[in-house]
Amino acid sequence: MNFLILILIIFMGCKKAPPHKEKGHSLRLAIHTEPPTLDARRATDTSSVAVIRMCFEGLMRRVQGEGPQLALAEKVKISDGGRVYTFYLRSAYWWDGAPIKASDFEKTWKTILSPNFNSPFASELFILKNGAKAKEGLCSTEEVGVQALTDWKLRVELEHPVPYFLDLIASHSFLPVPQHIAGAHPDWAENPKHFVGNGPFKLVKWHRHQDLVLKKNNAYWDKDAVSIQEIRLSIIHDETTALNMFEVGEVDWAGNPLSNLPPDAAQALAQQDRLHTYPISGTYYYIFNVQQEPFNNLNLRKAFTLAINRREITENIIQSKQQPATSLVPPTIWDISEPFFDDNAVEEARRLFELGLQEQGYTRDTLPTITLTYNNAPTHHKIAQAIQDQWYRALGVRVELNNVKWETFYDDLNNKNFHVARMGGVASFNDPLTFLDLYRNEKGGSNFSGWSNPRFNELLEEANQTTNMVKREALLRSAEKIFIDEMPIAPIYYYTGTYVKQPYVKSVQLSELNEANFKFAYLDNR
Repeated sequence: MNFLILILIIFMGCKKAPPHKEKGHSLRLAIHTEPPTLDARRATDTSSVAVIRMCFEGLMRRVQGEGPQLALAEKVKISDGGRVYTFYLRSAYWWDGAPIKASDFEKTWKTILSPNFNSPFASELFILKNGAKAKEGLCSTEEVGVQALTDWKLRVELEHPVPYFLDLIASHSFLPVPQHIAGAHPDWAENPKHFVGNGPFKLVKWHRHQDLVLKKNNAYWDKDAVSIQEIRLSIIHDETTALNMFEVGEVDWAGNPLSNLPPDAAQALAQQDRLHTYPISGTYYYIFNVQQEPFNNLNLRKAFTLAINRREITENIIQSKQQPATSLVPPTIWDISEPFFDDNAVEEARRLFELGLQEQGYTRDTLPTITLTYNNAPTHHKIAQAIQDQWYRALGVRVELNNVKWETFYDDLNNKNFHVARMGGVASFNDPLTFLDLYRNEKGGSNFSGWSNPRFNELLEEANQTTNMVKREALLRSAEKIFIDEMPIAPIYYYTGTYVKQPYVKSVQLSELNEANFKFAYLDNR
């Protein structure tokens, strides 16, 4: 594989003249929660990440249906067989006029990899040379493979060649933090007075639990490509309220990727030809606690998985062109030629259920009460009710439902205080590892199941070390087969994004990673 030919001339074309548009009008959007933080090193929720993406830009950016494109990087050279990347930064500035330097990236990434810095996405940076060792305190962060050679030249050395690296660094976890601000104001990411970014839009107001107001950033390097003068983000917790506000003209966009549409409205909107749908690289699933009875038993996990009627859920509840899922990695990442198991395989589920009861020494009467835990959103509740009924009809087991707030839900999962729980994942980058890596370590930050398998880990590590793409895919597919065979999760459906928008909102770029780019958006004359 010849990496030297990649100078990324093909990724040029950041600027383009927008069509005729209306100046000065606000684009009004709805987000479903108050952003807990606008620090990209810490943010995990969709609301925070959505605002961060409007206010920040990294070395690369994503465009739907295309490869990664240059952003703050003006060009990149790849050497040493794909292990070393040298980024050349364009002349660009933070909102306050300070120049963006290569050291902003170096210090940000090294901070994330510091043992005492809590970042949920730190593992994404383990591909940097000595990244994992630094996080474990086995070496200094100064030994991590990122170095500002000059103010405009950044050298990145990887542990091994990573074919998806340029896509990965378009993720929000690789965005730079303004070092001159973060050091002086520790609360900078929660305090609008000190908040500074570098993206096409700048935060000017933040009314807690009400709305955020962003204006066009006239210090942005590509400001001529930006037409939208203002973005208003209303914080609307209730999905139905957000849709009603759209219907009366108070917001211009409702639904993904910034919020959700009420499930009951999807069918009617589709019949009116107003519902927009796009594929998302994500899977909705239930996760089993394999360290606690009764789901420490494989046959019981399989029984509950096979007893789910996924098509009934996608066609009668979600109704947004989702496909039933029988894998962890979705078809937007790679082709799925055949399912790992059959949907709604009730007879096989009953056989495995009886076998699992015998292995555990249970009868139906002595089986411990099983609780299904999920966070409080209407869609999760409807799905949980449907699956509760399916499990009762197929297995004769009445599962209790536990509908809790997000904070409680997340704590329960972290503390393994659950039997089976709702979960879902959307890709951080366009590669199977974005899903499979979550389960490499039984104590990993997002591996709530507690499952692990040495052979699974070996296959992932072997895939990491090969640049032969055919061999690499075969290794990763073998790893996924082990994962599904041991069923720490019950896949349910692959995500799609659904939204409604006013017809004058044009050129919003959506990606399969559930991202929205408003840089090139414009408002056509009404």
